[in-house]
Amino acid sequence: MAGVKQSPYDIVRRPRITEKAALLGSVENSVVFEVHPRATKTDIRRAVEKIFDVKVKAVRTMNCMGKVRRVGQKAGRRANWKKAYVSLQEGSSIDLIEGL
Repeated sequence: MAGVKQSPYDIVRRPRITEKAALLGSVENSVVFEVHPRATKTDIRRAVEKIFDVKVKAVRTMNCMGKVRRVGQKAGRRANWKKAYVSLQEGSSIDLIEGL
């Protein structure tokens, strides 16, 4: 996040392990993460390179809106979040999905 000192672990929150993410990992050498909503592509690149000790080729991001959920008459809303597709350079890999 521009101008704010953040730990890489605050920027990259968790991996998104889905069938689509597994397919991207095997075909395009990409990994999908849930990241802080205010993180920039540069922040995400630096955080992934520092945490996993890999070289990042490209970062694509997507803002996901939280869904409205109801419990009886009361309506609430889930939080908005950001998804990052991180493409790794040749020879780099992150083994998040191996063995699942």
